[in-house]
Amino acid sequence: MVFNPKFFHLFKKGRYSRERFVSDLIAGIVVGIIALPLAIAFGIASGVSPQQGLITAIVAGFLISVFGGSRFLIGGPTGAFIVIVSGIVAQYGIQGLTLATIMAGVILVVMGLCKMGAVFKFIPYPIVVGFTSGIALTIFSTQMKDFFGMSDVAVPSGFIPEWICYFQNIDHISLTETGLSIACLLVIILWNKWGFRKIPGSLIALIVGTAASVFLSKFTGVEFATIGSKFPELAQGLPLPKPVAPAMDFETVKGLVSPAFTIAILCAIESLLAAMVADGVTGKQHDSNTELIGQGIANIITPMFGGIPATGALARTMASINNGARTSVAGIIHAIVLLLIYLFLMPYAVYIPLSCLAAILVIVAFNMSEWRSFKYLLKGDAADVAVLLITFLLTVIVDLTVGIEVGVVLAIAMFVRRMMQTSTITVLEQNRLAATEDDDVAAKDDVEMLDIHKGVEVYEINGPYFFGLASRSEEFERRNKSTRVRIIRMRKVPFMDSTGVKNLKNIIDMAHKRGVEVILSGVNEDVLGTLHKFGVDKIIGKGNIYPNIFPALTHANEIADSFVTDAQ
Repeated sequence: MVFNPKFFHLFKKGRYSRERFVSDLIAGIVVGIIALPLAIAFGIASGVSPQQGLITAIVAGFLISVFGGSRFLIGGPTGAFIVIVSGIVAQYGIQGLTLATIMAGVILVVMGLCKMGAVFKFIPYPIVVGFTSGIALTIFSTQMKDFFGMSDVAVPSGFIPEWICYFQNIDHISLTETGLSIACLLVIILWNKWGFRKIPGSLIALIVGTAASVFLSKFTGVEFATIGSKFPELAQGLPLPKPVAPAMDFETVKGLVSPAFTIAILCAIESLLAAMVADGVTGKQHDSNTELIGQGIANIITPMFGGIPATGALARTMASINNGARTSVAGIIHAIVLLLIYLFLMPYAVYIPLSCLAAILVIVAFNMSEWRSFKYLLKGDAADVAVLLITFLLTVIVDLTVGIEVGVVLAIAMFVRRMMQTSTITVLEQNRLAATEDDDVAAKDDVEMLDIHKGVEVYEINGPYFFGLASRSEEFERRNKSTRVRIIRMRKVPFMDSTGVKNLKNIIDMAHKRGVEVILSGVNEDVLGTLHKFGVDKIIGKGNIYPNIFPALTHANEIADSFVTDAQ
């Protein structure tokens, strides 16, 4: 069964006990509090309102826990989406973001139904590190405006234009805002190092920074840029969001296809990586295809309530596990805690200074950067280093969408390159010592001599016969004109694709035109089935396909000898 959410297994045969619920309740409350400042910060940094960040954490967090394939994954907005979301909002507006997120959700559901969950486990590590580090640096760059209190400066989008603008407007830096940012940064660092690990440093920094901002504003007259100054409507409280379907037209949908794929791929990678890490810590196993479908459902429904793209969040997932989470109920409780905060405490969010949120996101960017892994991968081979740097630079300088797309293409190219290295075509000379026939039908443990008569050529293909190997078919045409029979030994060919089949047909046709008989040996059942589907067995003749080299060679020698006899 492709769709098999873990949540629905909890209540079968009395598996869910009171003890488990208490553990999940504590973990859910703690992780809900942890998620609060992050949801607000991610919402603002993404170019939307803080309540949209909270709505995403509430709705998506609930849906991912109910419909996901992991027992422990906590869903919500993450830093990885800041760049792509802000770009979509800037170009297409909130309606465009809603439509792109729904499209991404549909793509994720289709991926899950097509059982593509395992595919994302094989994306090369340099690509993952490259765009993750690139996203981290981009997030860091976007937060410098609020970190240094440059609220009156219009900062352009793009990494290089941003930093040109920052240096050109150094005189606009606010020392009080910068001081508060640095203080919040130190609070997070020191609290995480020496404080209680179950209470996140970001939450302490949010409380301390907000209290300091209110105190200084009231008693010294120093004003700070706050959520209230940017979103004054929050002071009136917030109504519960109502589901709304986005308006759409063909041109908008066409323009959003690429961003939607980027959201879907990023969501799949981040959520499945987080689920794998959780599996390693807990000893449980997630269902990757169900997880993709669950993520898709969350990203289809959440934007209808005003939310933004969501995925599994590794830091919050680990916080939930470390605080005793036993099942996905912890994720549901985390969403309920955030809903209560949304309903009753959001008016107080207007006092939170933007410089404090910037400090929190700087720490998020640092934790995302994977600089140790980046440094480690620079010691690898030239191909891996090139892939790492290309993905990183494209993500930072050009665009996250381009970085993801090129990264996927590079992943395919790396796979093909390595597959080509494993596939070879060799020529067995006359009376050459044969390898042990352990994979032939007439297998024996002894080593045989191949008696290859004049006029017979034996080629051996080692590895998959696919499009990467097909370009090297000229190796079949480099022998002498006296050739009468060509044996293609395929005992080490596990599969053929359609390009390999077409290439083999061309080889057979060219050989027949030159009066050369072609014989296949060591063809396994899967490859034989492929040849039958494309009619290659009829072209070559079923009598010219043998299970191993020895009867094939006997037949080939007889044909070659008959030509010699006729010539005499």
